[in-house]
This record gives sequence, structure tokens and C-alpha cells, in this order.
Amino acid sequence: MLSEKSTATVRATLPAVGAAITDITELFYAKLFAAHPALLRDLFNRGNQNAGLQKQALAGSIAAFATHLVDHPDTRPDVMLNRIAHKHASLGVTREQYPVVHRHLFEAIAEVLGEAVTPEVAEAWDEVYWLMANALIAAEERLYAERQVLAGDVWRQWTVAARVEETADCTTFHLVPADGAPAPGFKPGQYVSVQVGLPDGARQIRQYSLSSSPGSPVRAITVKRVHGPAAGGGPDGEVSHHLHARVRPGDTLRVSAPYGDLVLQDTDAPVLLASAGIGCTPMLSMLEHLAETGHTGRVTVVHADRSPADHALRSDHRALTHKLADATARFWYESGAEAGDSTGLVDLAAVPVTPGTRAYLCGPLPFMRSVRAQLIAKGVRARDVHYEVFGPDLWLARA
Repeated sequence: MLSEKSTATVRATLPAVGAAITDITELFYAKLFAAHPALLRDLFNRGNQNAGLQKQALAGSIAAFATHLVDHPDTRPDVMLNRIAHKHASLGVTREQYPVVHRHLFEAIAEVLGEAVTPEVAEAWDEVYWLMANALIAAEERLYAERQVLAGDVWRQWTVAARVEETADCTTFHLVPADGAPAPGFKPGQYVSVQVGLPDGARQIRQYSLSSSPGSPVRAITVKRVHGPAAGGGPDGEVSHHLHARVRPGDTLRVSAPYGDLVLQDTDAPVLLASAGIGCTPMLSMLEHLAETGHTGRVTVVHADRSPADHALRSDHRALTHKLADATARFWYESGAEAGDSTGLVDLAAVPVTPGTRAYLCGPLPFMRSVRAQLIAKGVRARDVHYEVFGPDLWLARA
């Protein structure tokens, strides 16, 4: 792990680096994209870059990793690293890209911190970077090997077999391999990356959870059309609007191998699946798997949405719950709640939570933080609460 000499230097400089990390990451991305414009065009999410979300996520991960090395010198934050590695693997990131990132990141650090970056400081933070980078490289190459693909070569052509309009803004695309070969297996809760060509020549990538059963020969992704915030005038989602407007049955899509660390564990332990909005998609795959494998443990399904009309896959959500031996579903809506549903935010006060429950969360960060806090207050162990974030993981950037 981090050497004793570097640990002392990182501990002493962490407050200064932490205070400047947002400026550092902003300058880093500016330098990176100026030198390598294809990365912004064809790899990074331009929407997240415009909104500053990717900068926040990078800043949070660097700060969290360095803090962990200093506070827990004999261990690594493997949960965080594993989550990042899965994201990178689904994008086809390779070891050759890490020196490129290193160069521009350290140029940004030197420029922002100036004379404070002595040779000793630079050497210590260089050690931090390569500890993190090499851990990610090793994890990503293991993930590629598990999928029996060459490093970075995760892409395959899939044909759209059908599309289903779930709500006004959510559409499900059913996909089959274009080459007729069997669909690769995946674990319930995992996602794929989808890359599309846009009118300006960019090939943007977005990640979508697989909402189908792992045992089905047809893969399904349910895509929510992303609208830019009304108050800031931000852009609409480029890829989601492209898929909704242009992709029809018979078209082909470039889709990655499945990855993701929010994976349902095969156990008879009680399970709680909590989602909000389009975060229901990995939960549908988990429910299908539980039904197909004859899960006998207690299953509690919790979902929050704007209204029943906005709740994508609502009927499937209920139907799959009813297939299980011991399961209940509770839905909360901001408006339009029907008989048996609740109005307002998710409140677990009246929801029984069985001891030993393993919880899986997917949705906006405020929702997941609230549900996680409620579950821990009801006796669920923190290590048994797992989550998935659509887009950059800003949980790490929490102040």
C-alpha cells in the first residue's frame, strides 16, 4: 500500500488538495479534451460534462481513495474500486489510457497548487494515483477475462426485435444478437452500455440496466427520455432522445457486454428491493430471477414515482411480486395514488423489515440516502445495503 513517507506527505497535503480538487478536476478535463477531443466525442458523457457531474464524481473518488489510504493504510476501498472498474469495463477502458489521464491530471495539480507541489508532494500523490490506477487496471482486466473478451473489446451488434412504449417518456427495447449467436449470460441487476452515432458525428455512450430475466434469450433495456432541467436550461439527453426518436424494430445497436456490481446474491435471506423512477429496471430483472429460481424467503418491494402513469413497468412490477411465495409491493406516488398505494415520499415506518434483510437500492441519490438511513434505523446492517447510481457516482462527492 502507500509507503510510510508518502502517507505522511499525503496526510499533510490532503486538506489543501481536497479544498482545490474541484478546480483541479475541472482543469484536468479541459486539458484532456483539448489534447484528445475524441475522448469527449466518443467516450465521455457530454451531458454529464456540461452539468459538471463527472468532475464531481472524479473529485469524490480521488479524495475518498486518498483518505482511505491515510486512515486505513493496510486495506483498500475495494467496494469503490470495484464499482468504478465495472463502469470502465462496460466502456472498454484499457490500461493504455491511464498514463494519458495521469499526464493531464498532474499538469492540472501543478497549475492549481503552484509552488506547493514540491518534488516530495508530487512523488507522494503520484504514488496515490498509480495505486488506484493499477488496482483498477487489474480489476478491469479480470472483468474482461471473465467475459472472454480482449481488453476493451466489449462491443457487439444487437438487433432491435421490438419496442414497447411503457409511458410517455419510457420505452423498452427488446434486443437479440445480430449474428444469431447465443446471448451472453448476465447477473440480475447488471447493465450494458449502448453506443449510438449522433448527427454531429459523435458516438456517445450511455448505460442501461437489463430489465429482462437473465435466462431469457431476448435482452430488454427500458430507456427514460431525459429532459434538461427547466430551471437551468440544460440540454436534453442526447442518447435517450436518439433512441426514442430514431430506433425502430430491425435497427441495430452497438451494445457492450454486461457489467455492474449491484448483483442479487443467490440466498434464501429476506430481500428488499427499493427503487424510484427508472431505477425500477434492475429490480425487475431481480424479481424475474427470484420468481424463476423459486425464492422462498421474504421479499419486500418498494417503489416511488411521480404518478402511476409515470411508473414504467408498473404492471410487471406487481405481477412479478405476486409470483413469489412471500412478497409484498408498496408504491408511493407524488400524485394520483390509487387504492392501496401511498402519497408522498417513501416512509418505511409501517413496512415490516425482516431481520437479516439484504437491501438493493436504485434511484436518485436523495431517495437512496433516505431509504438507506431508514433501513439502518430498522436494524438492517450497513454492509447489507447495496446501491446503483445511474450516471456518475456522486455518493462519493457528498460533502
